Amino acid sequence: MQVEIDLKKSVDENAGRYYDKAKKLKKKLEGARETVDRYKAQLNELESKQEMYEQQESEKEKKKATRVANVKWYHKYHWFVSSEGLVCVGGRDATQNEILVKKHMEKNDYVLHTDMAGSPFFLVKEGQVNGTEVSVEECAQAVACHSRAWKEGLGTVDVFYVKPEQVSKEAQAGENLPKGAFMVRGETKYFHPELKFAFAKNVVKEDEGETSDQDNSDDSEESEIIEELVWGPLSCLEARFGLSELVVVVPGREKKSVLAKSVLHKLKVGLIDEIVAAMPAGGGDIKGMKSKKGFGKRRTKGGKKKK
Repeated sequence: MQVEIDLKKSVDENAGRYYDKAKKLKKKLEGARETVDRYKAQLNELESKQEMYEQQESEKEKKKATRVANVKWYHKYHWFVSSEGLVCVGGRDATQNEILVKKHMEKNDYVLHTDMAGSPFFLVKEGQVNGTEVSVEECAQAVACHSRAWKEGLGTVDVFYVKPEQVSKEAQAGENLPKGAFMVRGETKYFHPELKFAFAKNVVKEDEGETSDQDNSDDSEESEIIEELVWGPLSCLEARFGLSELVVVVPGREKKSVLAKSVLHKLKVGLIDEIVAAMPAGGGDIKGMKSKKGFGKRRTKGGKKKK
């Protein structure tokens, strides 16, 4: 190591000069260390944020994959799950009516329709073996809501149900059945439901796939709670979920897009597109957060052609 000495200065002056340099270098070193520590902290923060972001994206992908895996064949139709847990599915148009009855109708189902042309056929899947008349009543209200009666602003409409063997594509002599129309023969049992459709916010425990209004169990904190939009005939939502907040829609003048925004505003869950898709065709009005369900007396009639 070489040290430069200024011969014109004393030993103390030379030593002081090097002492001052050492102090300056020490301060620079301390500043450099502080800068390094600061950048390390920033780097650690960025790495934590990146890890959190990647974890969130991974969870989103898992949820997306789960939703895709949970898509059922009936999701492209009108559908809901009855209070007894039975799938009720109906056609959105004549083509879907045709496919639904020809391809998906099975011997243990119930078939529902109205006397009005332009109304959907609905199936209560496995209704004869796994359910009671409760599911049929709830489905009857769905049929009424999605029928032409909604567009015409009616409050009630007759809905009948039969067994699959009573429904066929065999027309009477000299008649031709158009797409989506079928011949119904034999006794038909009728309901007279009100046209009331409902939306609600439901709570789902993701790990168990269960739905509940409230969950006070000990392990509720260990599972992720998800809020989801549910819809269907008013009678079903009240019976199945027992929710205190229901957005009830009845025939009216407001456009579906306006109603969907109101439903989203009230419930703070769901998407505009899925609300519009679930809603009955035609205008409507929101009646309130809860309403009383009602069914009239049942009666019977003979068979006839149904469109």
